Amino acid sequence: METTAGLTFRDATDSDVDTLVALVESAYRGDDSRAGWTTEADILEGQRTDPEGVLAVIKSSDGRLLTVERDGQVVACCQLEHRGTYAYFGMFAVSPTLQGGGLGKVIIAEAERIARETWGVTEMHMTVISVRNDLVAWYERRGYRRTGQMTPFPYGDERFGVPRRDDLQFELLVKPLV
Repeated sequence: METTAGLTFRDATDSDVDTLVALVESAYRGDDSRAGWTTEADILEGQRTDPEGVLAVIKSSDGRLLTVERDGQVVACCQLEHRGTYAYFGMFAVSPTLQGGGLGKVIIAEAERIARETWGVTEMHMTVISVRNDLVAWYERRGYRRTGQMTPFPYGDERFGVPRRDDLQFELLVKPLV
């Protein structure tokens, strides 16, 4: 467990599953997500994740679900997965009422440090819905670059939500960690 800028970082446990599902859902879907700027409510309905998906990340032998607390309350989380020479960053969520206050950049910097120091990786990869221009721009300000490499959105698989438009795809973003 590490503390940075009043935040405590620790690996999620099985007992965190319900809290983390609620956090991720509140950051991206439904009316609660509109309190922050990361909402996907205009492009996707339904769930962003579920207890099984969160538990799978927690139990992964190649990764961890980093849980971020402030004053004993879970305020953010992110997935880190070791994939050879790079780490994958995903399931990033900050409580909607705390978005826009600088927490995200502190958390992503700490996640990058952990990946670099734990696994010796030289790059961080992530995928972002390509039409999320505000989100892509935020990551670009943190040193991530668009690759133009796209993968299709899993239309028809409601575990990832119900699209409200037909042009969704994921773009790979990459940042050197050296």
